[in-house]
Amino acid sequence: MTLQQLRQIIAVADSGSINEAAKRLYITQPSLSATIKTVEKETGIDIFSRSNRGIVATPEGEEFLGYARQVSEQYQLMEDKYLTGTPYKQKFGVSMQHYTFAVEAFIHLLRQYEKDNLYEFSIFEGRTIDVIENVRKQISELGIIYQNDFNENVIGKILREGELEFVPLFSCNIYVFMAKSNPLAKKNLIQMEDLMDYPCCSFDQGERNSFYFAEEVLSTYSYKKLIKVNDRATILNLMVGLNGYTLCSGIICQELNGPEYIAIPLDTKESMRIGYIKHKKMRLSELGKKYVEELKQYEGQQSGPISAGM
Repeated sequence: MTLQQLRQIIAVADSGSINEAAKRLYITQPSLSATIKTVEKETGIDIFSRSNRGIVATPEGEEFLGYARQVSEQYQLMEDKYLTGTPYKQKFGVSMQHYTFAVEAFIHLLRQYEKDNLYEFSIFEGRTIDVIENVRKQISELGIIYQNDFNENVIGKILREGELEFVPLFSCNIYVFMAKSNPLAKKNLIQMEDLMDYPCCSFDQGERNSFYFAEEVLSTYSYKKLIKVNDRATILNLMVGLNGYTLCSGIICQELNGPEYIAIPLDTKESMRIGYIKHKKMRLSELGKKYVEELKQYEGQQSGPISAGM
């Protein structure tokens, strides 16, 4: 197959219509349909499924499109650098569960490029399954999640099915993250019983709201008060307004969250392994390697009751 064929198939996926893609490419619809059939025959997969509502990528097609986009983008970078003289643009994308330290690491990476280079970076903070899907579809090169003894079998199965792998970075004890105005904020160690009268804030996981996809450990615990939220700013507001709390890694990130919050160790044997997910068959880009190095700097940054980030 040729680069031109790959770009034509990408155009179909982006427009959701063969007719619309053909207009954008200034070619005929039969010619574009023939290209799709040729590539599907060469690869032995159905890239698209067709219905009255249009054309959508199959699961195999989504994986194929991920590779196709990477090939197309890499060729475009080479063409810009060596053939057209266009300044080289750095590209990198990461998805993550709601971790302030992962955002801070992204900021540290970006600061290295904001002055002297063109760049197109992307960062997505969201549900566990969306992080996995973004990496599987190669929307993001890396995904930042955690595993522990409770969820590793289920998460691991999904990763294997998507030809992804989890690479651990470091292990963390469990901390209770709350506002300094919380009555429990003066404790040096918190018991689960201490938390009974305060609302636990947990990130909603949508349709895949299984215990195994929870971003917080102890997801099967029977909380007396539980509030589901969908963004980090809301949790911070609930901590101040309702003395809410959440369970976290306890990694310091005061620069972004501010000094109004504190993380106190939870009395539990539970732990979490922070790591990144990537495609098994793909090497990390130079930017990916640098981002991982930034993440590694957070190892061992837990301590006693400290101002910390989720």
